[in-house]
Amino acid sequence: MNKIKHISRRQFVKATGISSGALILMGSIPARCVSAGVLDEVAGVSLNLFVSLKTDGEVEIIAHRSEMGTGIRTSLPQVVADEMNADWSRVKVIQGLANADYGSQNTDGSRSVRDFYTIMRQMGAAARTMLEQAAANRWSADVSTVAARDHAVYHPDGRFIGFGELATAAAKLDPPDTASLKLKSPHEFKYIGKSLPIVDLEDMVTGNTAYGIDVTVPGMVYASIERTPFLGGQIASYDAAAAKKATGVIDVVEIKGQPLPALFHPLEGVAVIATDTYSAMKGREQLAVKWKDNEHSAHHSESYLDELVARVATKPGQTVRERGDVDKALFKADVTVEATYRTPYLAHASMEPPMATAHIHDGICEIWASTQTPQATQKAVAAALAMNVKDVRVHVTLLGGGFGRKSKPDYSVEAALLAKKTGKPVQVTWTREDDIKHGYFHACCAQHYRAGLDSQGNVTGWLAREAMPPIVSTFVAGANMQPHGSLSQTFGSIPFKVPNLRLEGHPADPHVRIGWLRSVNNIPYGFGVGSFVDELANRAGRDTRDFLLDLIGEDRTLTFDQEGFEFNNYGRSLEEFPYDTARLKNVIIKLTETIPWGEQLPAGQGWGLAALRSFLTYVAVATKVEVQDDKLKVLEMHCAMDCGTVVNPDRVHAQNEGAMIFGLSLTLLGQIDFEKGTAQQSNFDGYPVARINQTPRIIKTHIMASNALPAGVGEPGVPPVAPSIANAIFAATGKRIRELPLKKHYRV
Repeated sequence: MNKIKHISRRQFVKATGISSGALILMGSIPARCVSAGVLDEVAGVSLNLFVSLKTDGEVEIIAHRSEMGTGIRTSLPQVVADEMNADWSRVKVIQGLANADYGSQNTDGSRSVRDFYTIMRQMGAAARTMLEQAAANRWSADVSTVAARDHAVYHPDGRFIGFGELATAAAKLDPPDTASLKLKSPHEFKYIGKSLPIVDLEDMVTGNTAYGIDVTVPGMVYASIERTPFLGGQIASYDAAAAKKATGVIDVVEIKGQPLPALFHPLEGVAVIATDTYSAMKGREQLAVKWKDNEHSAHHSESYLDELVARVATKPGQTVRERGDVDKALFKADVTVEATYRTPYLAHASMEPPMATAHIHDGICEIWASTQTPQATQKAVAAALAMNVKDVRVHVTLLGGGFGRKSKPDYSVEAALLAKKTGKPVQVTWTREDDIKHGYFHACCAQHYRAGLDSQGNVTGWLAREAMPPIVSTFVAGANMQPHGSLSQTFGSIPFKVPNLRLEGHPADPHVRIGWLRSVNNIPYGFGVGSFVDELANRAGRDTRDFLLDLIGEDRTLTFDQEGFEFNNYGRSLEEFPYDTARLKNVIIKLTETIPWGEQLPAGQGWGLAALRSFLTYVAVATKVEVQDDKLKVLEMHCAMDCGTVVNPDRVHAQNEGAMIFGLSLTLLGQIDFEKGTAQQSNFDGYPVARINQTPRIIKTHIMASNALPAGVGEPGVPPVAPSIANAIFAATGKRIRELPLKKHYRV
C-alpha cells in the first residue's frame, strides 16, 4: 500500500533546491507556520485596540485586514507607526482574528486604506499621547513640553526615555479622547507616502509563511467534495461503497444544500474524508453522483445572453435616471449612433483556490482560512453550527489572491460542518476545477446605447439600457434587477454633460451564484460606456481625448439628486468624497501628455483611451496594440490615477499594474460558458490567465499628487482596460469589437 508523506511547501523547496533566485533555503520551519496556531499573538501590554508595546521596545500593531498580495499588512501599520513616531524597524505586525471591535474586516471593495486611514492615524496618535503622558508623569513635567520621536519621548533638556521603558506605565493610563488628539501635518510624515517594503516579502519569497494549505492540526483529516454542478442541485444518488474502497478513505458524508437564496451556504454535495487530500480526491472520483434536474439545470449561457441582448436592443426598460427629453433629442438629431455590447460570465481563478480547516473542541469552533472576511466567516459558521458567534474563532492565513471570491465563506462552512459530523479536525481543499466550476460567478451582461449628434458633433441625447443578473440575487430570492447601488458603478453615474439622457434597466433572472469580482459592475459597464464614447468620437470626426473632455464638460461636482437616481458613492458621503469632474479630466490630460497620444503609427497599430471613476478613484488608461494577420498583440499599457493621499506608493504601483494585467486577462481570455447549468471550463486550459508573452512589455502607472482623502486602489485599474484595448483595435484596423473576450475575434 502506498503511503502519503506530508511535507510543507518550504520543505519541498528545500528538498528540491527550487527557490526564487536559485537560493537554497536553510534553517528550520517556525512552528507558527505548520501548526494550528499559525499566527503570532500579542505579547506586549495594550495601549489601544490596535497597538501593544513590549518592555524591550518592540511595537506590536494589529493588522485586522487580510493580506493577499496588496501589502495591506504593511500600509495600515505604517500609518500607525508614523503617527506614533515609532521606529519602523522595531515594529512587529500581528494578524488579527475575527473581532467585531475592529470594525469591518471585509478586505474587498478597495476599502482598507480609505476606510481606516484616519482611524489608524488616531490609533498611532493615541499611543504616542499616552507615552508622552507617561514620560511627563515620571519627570513631573507638563506633557505639552515633552515630545515623542524616534521611538522615545524627549524632555526639553535633552533627556529621553525609550518607548519600552514607558510601556507598563502608559498602559495604565486612560486612552485619550479622539477629539483631543493632535494628528501630524503632511509635511511631518515619516512613513506615510514612503515605499516601505511589505513586511511579508522575505517570508513569501522563501516559503516561510502560512497560507491556508500550510495549516495542520493534530488528528486532522482531509476532505474533497463533489458539489452540485448547477444552482440549487440536489443529490439523486451516489456510490459511497465504491468511494470507501479507495486507499486512505475514512468516510463519505453528505452536505445538504439550503433553499435559495444561495447566501454563503455550501452547495449540496458529497464529501470524501481521508487520511490525506490525494486519497480523498481519488475516493471522490468513485462516487458517481447523479443529480436531480431543476429550473437551473437547463441554463445555456450563450442563448441566455442572446435573449438579454435582444431585450436591451428592442425594448424599453425601467427608467433609473433621466433628464430632458431623450426621445425628442434623438428624433431631431442630425446623426444617431447605436451599439450593443455583450460580456460573458467570469470566474475569479486566484492562484490559491479556497481553503479552510475547522476544529471543534472545548465548546468552540476554530477556523483557519484564507479568507477576506473573517467576521462573515465567523457569523456563517456560527449559524451553520447553531453556535454563538463568540464561540467561533477565525484565524486568517495569508491569501494567494482573492479578487472577491474569498469574501464568500462557504468553504469555511463546509469545513465546520464536516468537523462536526466527523468529530475530528477537517481540512477542505478546493481543487482548481472546483474553484472554476463551483464559484460565485461574475454575471454576464448586455448593454445597448443610442446617442444623437448635432451638426457640430455634440451629443444631444444619450439612451442606455442594461440587463445583467444582479449580485443581490445571492442574498434575496427572486431578485433580477440591478439596484441603483450597483448601477452607480459607471452605468448610472456617467459624468457627461448631455442635455437629454435616459438610462434604463432590464430584468435578468439569475441561474448561477452571482458574486462580486475585482471591480464588480464597473467591468462590463466600463466596457460599454468607454467603447461607445470612442464610437461617438469617431462618428463626430474628432479625437477621442478632446471629445471625451468636452463630453464631461465644465469642472463641477455631481450629485444626481435631480434625476431620480439614488447614487451610491461606494458607501461614503459626497461631502467626504465628492464626484469631481475636474479630477477625472486631469487624469485624462495627464495620461495623454505622458504618452505620445496622436503619434503617427505604422499600419496595424493604434492607441485606445478610456477613463472612469470607480471606488472613489479617477483612472485613465491608454493602450497601444498591433494587429497583424488576425493576431492581436498588446504593446503598451499606461495609466494615470488620482487616488487621493497615497500611503505606500510602491504598493499603489504594484496594485495598479496587477489590476491592469487582471483586466487584460479578462479582456483577452475571460469567459465561462454554461451548458445544462454546468460551467464548461474547469482549469487554466479552458479559462486561462494572461501569460507573460501576452502582456505588454511596457506597463506604467502615473500617480497624481493629491491631498484628498485616500481612495480605492486595488480595483480601479481594471475597468478602463477593456475599452482602451477595443478602442485601440479600432484605431489600428477600423474594426469595432463589441463582444468580449477578444480571443473570439483574434489570436491573442
